[in-house]
Amino acid sequence: MALNAASHNPTGSPTGSPSGPPPPPSSETTSAILDAANGDPTAQSQGGTDGAEIGPGPHGEGEKPKTAKEIEKERKKAEKEKKFQEKKAKKQHQAAASTAPKPKEKKVKKPAAVDAYEPSKIERELYEWWEKRQCFAPQFTADGNVKEEGKFVISIPPPNVTGSLHMGHALASALQDTMTRRARMMGKTTAYIPGCDHAGISTQSVVEKTLWKKEKKTRHDIGREALVDTIWAWKGTYHKNITNQLKRMGLSVDWGREAFTMDENLSMAVRETFIQLHDEGIIYRANRLVNWCTALTTSLSNLEVDNVELSGRQLLSVPGYEKKIEFGVLTHFYYEIEGSDKRIEVATTRPETMLGDTGIAVHPNDERYKDFIGKRAKHPFLDRSLIIFADEHVDPEFGTGAVKITPAHDPNDFNLGKKHDLTFLNIFNDDGTLNDNTGDFAGMKRFDARYKVIEALKEKGLYVKWVDNPMKVPLCSKSKDVIEPIMKPQWWMKMESLAKPAMEVVRDGTIKIQPESAERNYFMWMEHIQDWCLSRQLWWGHRAPAYFVDIEGGQGDSSDGDLWVCAQSEDGAREKAEKKFPGKKFTLRWDEDVLDTWFSSALWPFSTLGWPKKTKDMETLYPTSILETGWDILFFWVARMIMMGLKLTGEVPFTEVYCHSLIRDSEGRKMSKSLGNVVDPNDIIDGIGLEELHAKLLTGNLDPKEVQRAKDYQKSAFPKGISECGADALRFALVNYTTGGGDIAFDIKVIEAYRRFANKIYQATNFVTGRLGDDFVPSETPYTNQPISLAEKWILHRLNSTVKEVNNTIEAREFSTAASSLYQYWLTQLCDTFIENSKFILQDDAAADDQASAKQTLYTALECGLLLLHPIMPFVTEHLWQKLPRRPGDETPSIMVARYPQFNTALDNPSAAAGYEFIMALAAGIRSLLSQYNFKEPGHIYIQTNSQSAYDTASAEETSIKSLSGKYVGNIEILAPPSSKQGTQQQQQQQPSGCAVSPISAEAAVYLKIVGTNVNLRQELEKAEEQLREAQAKVEKSRKVMSGEGWGKVRKETREKEEGYCRNAEAEVARFEGVRAELERLTLEE
Repeated sequence: MALNAASHNPTGSPTGSPSGPPPPPSSETTSAILDAANGDPTAQSQGGTDGAEIGPGPHGEGEKPKTAKEIEKERKKAEKEKKFQEKKAKKQHQAAASTAPKPKEKKVKKPAAVDAYEPSKIERELYEWWEKRQCFAPQFTADGNVKEEGKFVISIPPPNVTGSLHMGHALASALQDTMTRRARMMGKTTAYIPGCDHAGISTQSVVEKTLWKKEKKTRHDIGREALVDTIWAWKGTYHKNITNQLKRMGLSVDWGREAFTMDENLSMAVRETFIQLHDEGIIYRANRLVNWCTALTTSLSNLEVDNVELSGRQLLSVPGYEKKIEFGVLTHFYYEIEGSDKRIEVATTRPETMLGDTGIAVHPNDERYKDFIGKRAKHPFLDRSLIIFADEHVDPEFGTGAVKITPAHDPNDFNLGKKHDLTFLNIFNDDGTLNDNTGDFAGMKRFDARYKVIEALKEKGLYVKWVDNPMKVPLCSKSKDVIEPIMKPQWWMKMESLAKPAMEVVRDGTIKIQPESAERNYFMWMEHIQDWCLSRQLWWGHRAPAYFVDIEGGQGDSSDGDLWVCAQSEDGAREKAEKKFPGKKFTLRWDEDVLDTWFSSALWPFSTLGWPKKTKDMETLYPTSILETGWDILFFWVARMIMMGLKLTGEVPFTEVYCHSLIRDSEGRKMSKSLGNVVDPNDIIDGIGLEELHAKLLTGNLDPKEVQRAKDYQKSAFPKGISECGADALRFALVNYTTGGGDIAFDIKVIEAYRRFANKIYQATNFVTGRLGDDFVPSETPYTNQPISLAEKWILHRLNSTVKEVNNTIEAREFSTAASSLYQYWLTQLCDTFIENSKFILQDDAAADDQASAKQTLYTALECGLLLLHPIMPFVTEHLWQKLPRRPGDETPSIMVARYPQFNTALDNPSAAAGYEFIMALAAGIRSLLSQYNFKEPGHIYIQTNSQSAYDTASAEETSIKSLSGKYVGNIEILAPPSSKQGTQQQQQQQPSGCAVSPISAEAAVYLKIVGTNVNLRQELEKAEEQLREAQAKVEKSRKVMSGEGWGKVRKETREKEEGYCRNAEAEVARFEGVRAELERLTLEE
């Protein structure tokens, strides 16, 4: 059921029929409130966890659920009854005190306050409440079209079904849901589409390791069908885990549109794409070198290979070997020349590959080898000779200048082999052992053979030496095995023709990629794009819809693309083959290989909307709005989606790409399951002990060698485990981390701090709702009430400024700035300043109009603050928003569909804001002086003003100044400016006597009476002299700037700023000179 579009009205405006009120409090919640009220009458000012009007209630069908107000009345009634009983018991106790022995005093631990912020009691019930009301489904117009406000569609980057999500997923989820929730609150048709990726290599690898660990069986022991069934069962379990994690994070995804890359429609889309591109000649068959992982026994694309830089000799761990293997070495040895006693020296970084050598290349101008060109060298271990030939691509300066050529196992040698028609000889089996082409070395593992070859060369006197050699070692990004180039017949995809239009749509702005560094990397890769190897020698994934036509009597080569047909089924393939080979008898063989996982992922933005079928979702929701992902898969995934979208749909798949940073652990390492430093978001949300964290390391496939190191990291990063933080604090921390710059260093203390921030919001809202009173009715709109006090005008101005900045920065994807603005608004402006100030405005002796105005402003500042914060912190804001009384006619059922605040000039009041900020500066100066001089009793304060406007403002806001100045402020005297006719003679003086000073600006200064206190006047004189020197230095520096060459050409705004700075500094000098003179006089009188 779609949400009622009528509920998307501005706050305060009438709405259509809502989807229903929030559920009443649970029985546990109600009981906790009443019990705590009976046991702790001091908890009245913050309200309890009663606000859970969200969540299933205990009431039957016919019983009317209690509202939060009714519960609050019951709580107050219970409190009064308790106080009466306490008085009664006290009288009885006093009567018996004279006869009863005095019991020994025993300290009792006070129970936790009922109104403490507990995320777990809020979050689970709320998500279920949202789901039941289908709050996450997109809202269309009555005729099924996108609403006039527009659309916002985003697909979740599908996580792999290989286990649980990590902090990188949590970061992406927080950013995506922030944008989605805001768009929904702006009234747009909003679709956030979830799903998972089958992750061919990763998933099969994990399941195979688990199978071996538990049953000591390989995939070949159980067969293809059984392994695939096992992986489907794995997928079912871990898919549920992932779904639970996404829900715990609060993602407002439309679960009705959830997708999996091996769902039937998505699988059909893969087959359709492969067939179309094969028929067009874009996908082709070829026997070429591939990146072969012997550990996984599959080929990989270049993007799945990590090149590790070595500066010289180094021992590396390689899967399948107990001892580390030597790399970064250039081994020199001789080949003997046939029919001669001469030898030619060659050098190689991979001695074992000499068993596959079929040639030796030299540069044609290298005088050392001119006599060798055209001759043949004898292989020392095999009945084979190697042709020596010249080629200009040989670097005579590298090694010996003579290069051994292994065409079947090196990319450069492959090209030279093709050019000079050499023999291509494969020497490896798929598992990395040597095959029958290697003679006596057959059956050895490749790196064991490396050392055996060197030993054999030494025995024949052909070994020369080894030297350090800087080099790159290619490693499989999944298994960390050393990649072996091997020739395999595979499916390839031509990329150059697809890349050109994909670059053009970014250049012309059709697609915007942020940050700019990601866009530069995009072009760098696309301009040097290579054909894509699609085949993977796996059993889990989309099997290529390709069939080999084995013609009777022929000797077909599987690398011959002409002998293949592609179709959705074997029947379709047979029909194509009959047309292609009329009158021929043949059998069909379905290709065993599956396709690269990224092939299906490249179709994600439109296959999830029903493509290749013509669906309503494709018509209304495509193209999607934005892709939010990590920069590390910009090429794996983002570029390929753009290419496929343009090719298959004729449109871009999205109009914006935002690449977030990577999260690293506190030691700067990338979070990886292989390192054991991955943190489950749920462990942060719920909390977890250190021992439980240790235990988790033993449940996966972590290398035993890494377990202890991972434990040491956990002890360092989480010495006391992780305390319960809740989803809101986690989300806020991750959004605030996102600057669009470098990688993020994860620190649990930051998240714990934002848990305290959530508690501050919780307590502040409870305080305000308590102060508003049961009979409070909000004004019709946030703009109806005309604020009376300067503080009110200031907070509404700050609110309006925050609204503007948050909207602008989220649109600009400056997430950290948006979060920071919200933090400052809630913590320093609303809670620490305005709410504190309102305590004085709402005192019983205050004027009724002043109180009424202040309450309306409090409500607006709180309501809009919750609305602004909701996209980032959805749970606590929904919970608290439900506690607020509604504006007349507003029946909006959930904060999720309330209107997001927008900038309004009616609240913009910079002059009033400046006036109140002057008041806050005075209060800050007072607090600073009282703290500096360690006052623990009321201190006498003077405020010396230097202009009539400053005097008028300070005088009118004396109550505010006092309310913001802390508990040790005593009497405050506001002194008129020297030229003013107002005030007493004492107030006319330039400066109060016997005081310390805190300069505020050129307009005013704050003085604290220190004569007659315990303050050391001589020390204060020294301090005043130092402060005077610092102020004089400021003046000198400023005057030097203004007298410098080119000052007249400086912008007006800059000049005015510097001139104001100089005036303030000059005022400081005057005041410190006065303080110094006064202190000198007082010390002489001591």
